[in-house]
Amino acid sequence: MSGRARLDDAPERLVQAAIGLLAEQGPSGIKARTVATASGLSTMVVYSHFGGVPELMRAVADRGFKELGRAFAQVPVTEDPIADLFAMALTCRRVARENPHLYDLMFGLSTRATYRPLSDADLRLSGHSPAFREAHAHIAVACERLVGSGRVERQEPEAIAAQLWSVVHGYITLELAEHFVEFDDAVVQVLLPLGVNFSVGLGDSRERAEASHEAGARLYDSIVHGQ
Repeated sequence: MSGRARLDDAPERLVQAAIGLLAEQGPSGIKARTVATASGLSTMVVYSHFGGVPELMRAVADRGFKELGRAFAQVPVTEDPIADLFAMALTCRRVARENPHLYDLMFGLSTRATYRPLSDADLRLSGHSPAFREAHAHIAVACERLVGSGRVERQEPEAIAAQLWSVVHGYITLELAEHFVEFDDAVVQVLLPLGVNFSVGLGDSRERAEASHEAGARLYDSIVHGQ
């Protein structure tokens, strides 16, 4: 590979190297030197392409949201928006479990001592990231369909999306921290009834909410197993 070709794909290689280091070592493994070594590039390339490690980690977080958005896009749109939303919740859980440290970075949970956060709040907040907004749009659209279905009380779809986002990521954060180890199956015993209760709180009937969540679990299984 020529030197020019090596530099042309340097940003992608640096991002992939950082993602790999996060998976293997956690945030403590992220330094300009370690990322450069893992990508086969020089430390100077990190600074020339990103400005520094904080900017590189922002790009890594954006890549995480792009991957999450692609995973959401694999969930078929059915006639049951609650089933679709639960399938997306399970999808998000799977993505988080595949690289918990990347998930932590995406949602602002990483150990701050290992790399300096960006000082500009507009750049630091993931909620302002186009990659985040694109991923979140899948949730927002499904919530619009939910409100339009008449199964829940009429309310702002974006508010429902924000509430659901909070519920799902609260569960994922606690599960990754091993707060549910006493359960034989935390998804069945905690996440699924949590989703049902959330839906009932929005105005759905418990019977329909339970049926939709069970359908969502089957939909997710069909995606994972390629059926």
